[in-house]
Amino acid sequence: MNKKIKILSVVGARPNFMKIAPLLRTFEKYPQIESILVHTGQHYGQKMSKTFFDSLEISSPNYNLDVGSGSHGEQTAKIMEAFEPILEKEKPNLVLVVGDVNSTIACALVASKMHIKIAHVEAGARSFNKKMPEEINRVLTDHISDFLFAHSYQSYKNLFKEGVPKKSVFLVGNIMIDCLATNLPKIEGSKILESLDLKKGFFSLMTMHRPVNVDSEKNLKKIYSIISKIPNKIPIIFPVHPRTEKNIKDKGLWEKFNDLDNLKIIPPLDYIDFMRLLQNCLFVLTDSGGIQAEAAYFKIPTLTMREETELSETVKCGANKLVGLDEKKILHNVSQLQKGKKPLIKKIPLNDGKTAQRIAKILAKSF
Repeated sequence: MNKKIKILSVVGARPNFMKIAPLLRTFEKYPQIESILVHTGQHYGQKMSKTFFDSLEISSPNYNLDVGSGSHGEQTAKIMEAFEPILEKEKPNLVLVVGDVNSTIACALVASKMHIKIAHVEAGARSFNKKMPEEINRVLTDHISDFLFAHSYQSYKNLFKEGVPKKSVFLVGNIMIDCLATNLPKIEGSKILESLDLKKGFFSLMTMHRPVNVDSEKNLKKIYSIISKIPNKIPIIFPVHPRTEKNIKDKGLWEKFNDLDNLKIIPPLDYIDFMRLLQNCLFVLTDSGGIQAEAAYFKIPTLTMREETELSETVKCGANKLVGLDEKKILHNVSQLQKGKKPLIKKIPLNDGKTAQRIAKILAKSF
């Protein structure tokens, strides 16, 4: 008879929800796995959390820590303080963390000091930019984890270069693609194109939330200048992140952005509607990490407003170009795409929707 394995999975912010949903569904198929979900509340409220739980059909978490916002140090400390009593009560065999947010490193640190095994999904992702708080979270989480599930061959190699024991590393593919593949029927049934009066290939999509872009008045003005020069024959749909909206307003730029003829600002969307827009846009202009992988799956060209990426496989496959805030580079690439000159985009290995199955099988065998 198989021994019962208690796995305590952690989510904190929106990117985590798409990574954890396929795993929770897969764990249900293993009678020997007892699954517990903890939501730290790093992202909270209807727009940032509940709509994603609903659209991805994630059951209500067993625990919600309700930590809310705060500085990196304050938020990480709050999560650690609230998470420790849960581990003392539940005594899980494994704490599973995903991605690179503050919840990831906070919960991994607590588990490590309590000698509870840790699994890190999306291990080995590296931008090699230590000014990004996410990079610090990734590196530290990887070096205290027992199971490192790498999403790409490059991530797999990164871990070996850092001296992580080979027996701890598993190449499994990108878990976000599992979520996308599972929800494809729902995505294709979304009516968001009709409600926004959009046609496939005749609009572009923009997302923006990185502190380097949205906390800087200089960079927000630069982004405004770039957008104002993009020809308005292809409208740009901009579901605005609440923090981005606040920063644009605080810098006195909200009316200027709203006055752009080629920019349509809309409220944040749930996962299903956003993926429908991504699937049908001409290109996406973003500073997000996850969207780079999702766009590559849909073979949608991506212009990433950063100088580096932790998802180098999206560049290698031809889907993604790193353009930073280089106006000349962005306008040239947009012009080429508007003329119909799309890049050849290859499929990324192991992005087949079976990552959660691989992870669950490895964990079930290991205990």
